[in-house]
Amino acid sequence: MFSLSDLLGEQQGNDTLGQISSAIGADQGATSSAIQMALPMIVSGLANNASTPDGAQSLNNALEQDHGGGLLGNIGGLIMGQLQPSRETDGGGILGHILGTKKDQAAETISSHSGLNTGQVMQILMMLAPIVMSFLGKKKQEENLDPGGLAGYLGGQQQQMQSADSGIMGMVSGFLDSDKDGSALDDVASMAFNYFNKK
Repeated sequence: MFSLSDLLGEQQGNDTLGQISSAIGADQGATSSAIQMALPMIVSGLANNASTPDGAQSLNNALEQDHGGGLLGNIGGLIMGQLQPSRETDGGGILGHILGTKKDQAAETISSHSGLNTGQVMQILMMLAPIVMSFLGKKKQEENLDPGGLAGYLGGQQQQMQSADSGIMGMVSGFLDSDKDGSALDDVASMAFNYFNKK
């Protein structure tokens, strides 16, 4: 899951990429490069959080309460800031609770590899966070996923990303492993768990 096309399908993914590029004032190539690094950070954080029973249940609750998938029908409104503020659209809140104080470091890491400035990358991260949550909410409804099903789906996505591109996932793993113990699981789980339990 490295691109918007992976999430949304080719046509909507390309449209959304163009909208994000225009919104942040960057060319589509650099924007796409940043997204290919940002999505694994968000998805891996969610996967690691959902790998514990409590974390999976908290994610499940958050999706049921605030992320039903309807946002996918108006992504343009989200990107242009035209939607009413809510938990569903609060990209900064979602991102901040998942990454905690590391959200600025995430933007800096992606910026250094994509050519975009940190402000542009932060905008991308805040747009992607609610899109990913809405995608998961839709997936949960369509496939009737329970907490265990969500954990299995996210874990499978994480494994696919790790096998598809070791370079990007190596960067993501290094960033997420804040205490340098060789495992990002504890670091991300603690950050994301805090968010979902506040829902």
